[in-house]
Amino acid sequence: MGLVLFPGDGDTSSPDVSWSYTGFGVFRRWLAQTEGFALDEMYGFGGQRPWNEVSTTLAPLLNHPDDDGPDLTPNQCAAILPCLQEIADQPQEGSIDQLFQRHIDDARQLVVVLQLCLEKDVDLLFG
Repeated sequence: MGLVLFPGDGDTSSPDVSWSYTGFGVFRRWLAQTEGFALDEMYGFGGQRPWNEVSTTLAPLLNHPDDDGPDLTPNQCAAILPCLQEIADQPQEGSIDQLFQRHIDDARQLVVVLQLCLEKDVDLLFG
């Protein structure tokens, strides 16, 4: 069982990105780390730090229930996209860290899905 993020366009052939629940947690922790904070310190993730104390456009993705809660709107996708694109564009030259490469690949796949959400003006669905 896992989690799939996909555009709410009703087209089953649209690109998506998927993880196990554990894998999605690891990916979000990595994204938070790239933004300069530890996800485990945050309210809702075992910590007490409120979300209004961190400044990241990735907050709607990072502070989202794994398999429940509201979908991300096209406006939220538009806010997330530039930061995620910058992360996905990190150079990998000479990197042999397979986990890092997997995170970059996942970020790139999610960028494609977010771009499609914007192009079609549809929500990003969590399923």
